[in-house]
Amino acid sequence: MVSIKDIAKESGYSPATISRLFKGDESFNITDKTKKEIIAVALRLGYERTKIKTTFEKIAILFLVSEEQLSQDMYFRQLRESLEKHARLANMELIFLTKHEEVTSFSDDVTGFIALGSITLEELLSLKKRGYKGVVLEVNPAPKYFDTVKPDTDAITKEAIDLFISEGYKKIGFIGGEKNALGNSDNKIDSREIMFRNYLSSKNLLVEDYIFTEGSFTGEQGYKLAMQMINRLGKNLPQACLIASDSIAVGFLQGLYEKGILIPDDMAIISINNNEISQYLSPPLTTYNIDTNELAKTAINLLSEQLIHPRNISKTVLLGSELIIRKSFLPTSHDSFQSSKDRS
Repeated sequence: MVSIKDIAKESGYSPATISRLFKGDESFNITDKTKKEIIAVALRLGYERTKIKTTFEKIAILFLVSEEQLSQDMYFRQLRESLEKHARLANMELIFLTKHEEVTSFSDDVTGFIALGSITLEELLSLKKRGYKGVVLEVNPAPKYFDTVKPDTDAITKEAIDLFISEGYKKIGFIGGEKNALGNSDNKIDSREIMFRNYLSSKNLLVEDYIFTEGSFTGEQGYKLAMQMINRLGKNLPQACLIASDSIAVGFLQGLYEKGILIPDDMAIISINNNEISQYLSPPLTTYNIDTNELAKTAINLLSEQLIHPRNISKTVLLGSELIIRKSFLPTSHDSFQSSKDRS
């Protein structure tokens, strides 16, 4: 176990200085340079971060999510709370920036960043030029330069399709939004839709008429897509649909209900996110749980690692998920999958 004496020997600073620093003594005057040198040595030797009670770094959270998304999607609010929690545990001071004009103008005492939402390639390249270390959550326009943490939506999509097929469904649809609804890509196709198309094509089951994707990831858009599907297809509806997010699913289910389409009798539904509201819909929504706490924790840990042990390569971390089974889809074969038995 690494001791204060070990750190003193390696860093050249006295045990008393190190002890007062690690206790977070606010009356103790110490330069930022000295502080960073001592903490860097301590962490390099393997000293526990939780034993250090002083703030390590000042981190910018580039939280570029629209008010509409925040109001309709618990996912983003939960992610923000989780980032705050794990930053405190890592002794990081956070500043939240929510406007694009703030992205390249924050103060020089910021040592790194975590980005979410409509961050652009140009903004990331500007941050790279300024020498910042960073992590991007979800869609990363510059994965070569900055770490990425995201749910493994490719695996989710494939598993959902396999579940539908195992129940005998051959007419499978996809409901989603556009990738550039977040403003971070010229490519309109979301990765979930790409995997959906590729995987169903490999099984000779892809039907273009069953794919409805446009606009933002909101309940209002989900309702519009339900109306489009019904008006265009009439009674020739898919037997099952994968929906890209619970926020879209809320409006989509409302549209189906108004037209007398019963879930899951007329159409089975699997969604993604497991927002709190999903269990209170009618019927309750079968959905993949995206662990926002683990996303935030992983992002904080990756950024901490970069700041302590700088590297010239980036990392991408894909996080798994759990299917929460409710009444919009009740697979008879779910025991063969790693699925929850929650049947609310």
